[in-house]
Amino acid sequence: MSRPHENSHEGEAEDVSGAEAQVIPLHGPGREKPDPAAQADRDLRESEEAQEQLKQERRDDAPVVEFPGAARVSPARNRPADEDLLPASLRTALGFLRDRLTGDYTVDEFGFDAELTETLLLPPLRALFEKWFRVDTFGVENLPADGGALLVSNHSGTLPLDALMTAVAVHDHVPGGRHLRGLGADLVFQVPLVGSFARKSGQTLACNADAERLLRNGELVGVWPEGFKGIGKPFSSRYKLQRFGRGGFVSAALRTGAPIIPVSVVGAEEIYPKVGDIKLLARLLGLPYFPVTPFFPLLGPLGAIPLPTKWSIEFGEPIRTDTYDADAVDDPMLVFTLTDQVRESIQQSLYKRLSQRKSVFRG
Repeated sequence: MSRPHENSHEGEAEDVSGAEAQVIPLHGPGREKPDPAAQADRDLRESEEAQEQLKQERRDDAPVVEFPGAARVSPARNRPADEDLLPASLRTALGFLRDRLTGDYTVDEFGFDAELTETLLLPPLRALFEKWFRVDTFGVENLPADGGALLVSNHSGTLPLDALMTAVAVHDHVPGGRHLRGLGADLVFQVPLVGSFARKSGQTLACNADAERLLRNGELVGVWPEGFKGIGKPFSSRYKLQRFGRGGFVSAALRTGAPIIPVSVVGAEEIYPKVGDIKLLARLLGLPYFPVTPFFPLLGPLGAIPLPTKWSIEFGEPIRTDTYDADAVDDPMLVFTLTDQVRESIQQSLYKRLSQRKSVFRG
């Protein structure tokens, strides 16, 4: 007798017992159990990358203040807005000190130091120009924006402050801030400290060789042909031009073809009214004169303070020299004629300005 249910269960048991056991992994593909050392290495790299990214973000957000003057070393570098927190005068001063310490500045063949002149010398002179003498300028359009020209001016005032004020007028009123390269007497360069600063501010000896080199280099050259005769004349001879010498400045202009610009200065004659001269003391000190004014030497150092007169500086119409032949410089009559023309132009300009002046101190 057959037992179908038992046979059926026995068959299933045989099938189960006869089949191979299937192993199901706990970690499927892509779910393998990680290696502890490899996982620690990945965690370390991720942590370092996160820290580096955080540092970079902080650097990008942090304000950067360039050292003043750095723009001159690397012009392509963009200057951050935060640098404007420093006053312009402080940035200029710090840049000047940095250049002095590193030697990153230039001096030309005559000893002219443009950076020192603009940073140290011009600011106090500009204060005198604007606040003390209250200088008015006329005819600035007659000064060339580029190229050489010879400026010929009257000379007065016991001390050569008129030359310094003319230099400020040229620098501050001519486009591009041009410097006036003055021709000075030998005595200027023999005085200790004064001579050094004169060289650094662009002055050189009053000789034709230096004048011609400067003019050919396209510089504005200043000359005061009256010399000590003009600057040291007594107060009774004020605004009366003295002799202009032998016309050496005209020869320099003819050789280089540079225009001659007459310059007239009103106001300088009254800053130190010279009423006397101690000749013995002048010889002992090696000076052309030792002035006596109503206040000096009576008041000592206080007497050396210039009176606050009102000034005017006028630049006349240029007198061309490039229309003459190359051998015109050898014609003494032509040189004399041009010299007299320049002198007469300055004298007439002085008379005109004096006729329009209502007060020595108010203009």
